[in-house]
Amino acid sequence: MIDNSLPMAEAASAGQEGEEGLVQMGFQRLLGMRVTEWSENRAVVELTVGDQHLNRSGIVHGGVLTSLLDTALSLSGLHCSVPGNIRKGMTLSLTTTFVAAARGGVLRAVGNRRGGGKATFMANGEVLDATGALVAIGEGTFRIRSASQTPEGEPA
Repeated sequence: MIDNSLPMAEAASAGQEGEEGLVQMGFQRLLGMRVTEWSENRAVVELTVGDQHLNRSGIVHGGVLTSLLDTALSLSGLHCSVPGNIRKGMTLSLTTTFVAAARGGVLRAVGNRRGGGKATFMANGEVLDATGALVAIGEGTFRIRSASQTPEGEPA
């Protein structure tokens, strides 16, 4: 489940702001992800590869790439420009296809909401390496949790 969905106004109390001033939360912060772009129907998440992200073969672990995709794809459908409104979501399905090995540098995951309704949406995206080469692609289905647009502190 992805809860990396707080608007900028909630950053101080619930997470940390990234380099671009966008929110980082829990698991994403643990891995070193940074949300560098977030708007309606689009999210960009970056990660600087370190030794902790590599598998025994010296390439970025598939779980790291899948986590990047999961975060970017889910955020693409959770943006809300209304201060105090929080959209939280959960991943219902996620498919990842690994295209090439990533070895280092900055990885960039781009997620795009492609369709859906008020409660469920679909998104797809890709992970690119520092040279712009395609590393992985993914698509998923996500659910916006009920009452997740209520300003914090008010009853749902």
